[in-house]
Amino acid sequence: MTPGHTTAGSSPFPDLSRRTALAALAAAGCTAALASPSAHAAAPPAHPVERQMRGLWIASVVNIDWPSRTGLDQAAQRAEFARLADEALAWGFNALFVQIRPTADAFWPSPLEPWSQWLTGTQGQDPGYDPLDFMVDTAHRRGLAFHAWFNPYRVSMQADPAALVPDHPARVHPEWTVSYGGKLYYDPGVPAARRFCQEAMLDAVRRYDIDGVHFDDYFYPYPVAGSDFPDDGTFETYGAGHTDKAAWRRNNVDLMVREMRDAVRAVRPDALFGISPFGVWRNASTDPRGSRTSAFQSYDGLHADTRGWVERGWLDYIAPQVYWHIGLPVADYGVLAPWWAEAVRGTDTELWIGQAVYKSGAAGQPAPWQDGKELSRHLALNATLPEIGGDLFFSAKDVRADRVGDFAAMRLAHWGQNVLGPLPARLDGGPLPRPPHVEVQRDAHTGAAVLRITAGGPPSDDVPFRYAIHRFHGRPGRNFAEGGASLVAVIPGGRQAVHHDPDAPGACWYAVSAVDRVQRQGRPSRPVR
Repeated sequence: MTPGHTTAGSSPFPDLSRRTALAALAAAGCTAALASPSAHAAAPPAHPVERQMRGLWIASVVNIDWPSRTGLDQAAQRAEFARLADEALAWGFNALFVQIRPTADAFWPSPLEPWSQWLTGTQGQDPGYDPLDFMVDTAHRRGLAFHAWFNPYRVSMQADPAALVPDHPARVHPEWTVSYGGKLYYDPGVPAARRFCQEAMLDAVRRYDIDGVHFDDYFYPYPVAGSDFPDDGTFETYGAGHTDKAAWRRNNVDLMVREMRDAVRAVRPDALFGISPFGVWRNASTDPRGSRTSAFQSYDGLHADTRGWVERGWLDYIAPQVYWHIGLPVADYGVLAPWWAEAVRGTDTELWIGQAVYKSGAAGQPAPWQDGKELSRHLALNATLPEIGGDLFFSAKDVRADRVGDFAAMRLAHWGQNVLGPLPARLDGGPLPRPPHVEVQRDAHTGAAVLRITAGGPPSDDVPFRYAIHRFHGRPGRNFAEGGASLVAVIPGGRQAVHHDPDAPGACWYAVSAVDRVQRQGRPSRPVR
């Protein structure tokens, strides 16, 4: 992504327009030394975390993560994604955020937009199967939530409409498009273009059993030095009532966000709608409500009023890309994480932090990203801020590479405890899944406790998405708070499931609860010893 995800030089991300946006960071001291660890030391949370987003971004544009290259046959594509899902589960993730509309194209048989070139190498060429259907099913079989990641306005990574397939909507409606910075975009100020983009995305929301709709930080494009986005004509045509073009641009983006929120909830009420914006809303030097930073501002540069969306309740979650180390003078993680925590305080908007695992151990990155401890420092600070409900990591190939062991160290320090996924306040209600039936016996060879779990209710009932397995050292009471319960595992659901607990003490009790796709947890099963 970056979703904006680009810095100059060593970045593995292709969206090079981000270079201009972040140039101020590089010029102002990206090689700044890490602040004293004691300045941001974090004590363990007072109470164990029970729910947490642990999300993995999987980018498709220019084949960053999946498919690894164009032209793979469908068997190879399926195998690659299944491996990614298996790895994500093993790494401790509970949700995948997969880019399925990177450049006004589709990873499903869309009636509105062509097949993505990142599948076959040729835009419009059928890959021979339905990748989105396969990916959703693959994730869900493993108990992983699937969030569909869309880029609303970007049409092409190059600026020539003639390079698109002849029937591409951007060629059929050139009045909807703008060339800027070497790329092609739908103009956010053209109402017909906005409505088309919404319908193109909603086609996937209607047809596939996705768990969320996810936007990244691309609204109006990142500014190109010495060149303004060429929408004077659009402003003249559609800007009635606005004397300030910047305010009109923000209103255009607001309309996209609010209307998509409403449409997603109408089409798929249980799906989450959220955005991962650039990590700085505004600097305090510009706006007293802003952060103590001196970086690029999404409110002014991208016309994205990210804080306003939170205040108005338009999002289920916000996941700012706080891609900088603790102590960076112009954009200090130690400043921005608390600022975002304050921004969501008292609202129903979940806060997850976008983490730049791609910087860990990468050539050219400053010293804090080279010692294999920066992500651990981030999550230690997060643990002191109860408003932060988890993290998203960019991106899958960098988690796999883990060049200096940063991700592995973070997992060891902060993900040792099993958790359920987040349950936003809006969805905390409705029917709960039935308690399952559980049997347990000791494996004579390994000594492990073997739990055999069968879904409660008739076969016509919804099959549990996950099972939460609790172990008790004493006889359980009426709820998990009694009897010293600990959540020892969260496993994929199904009509039947088996779990081996190799750490079971000589005598203990178990109870299992079913968890639905929304992450509502049902009543516990009858305890078994």
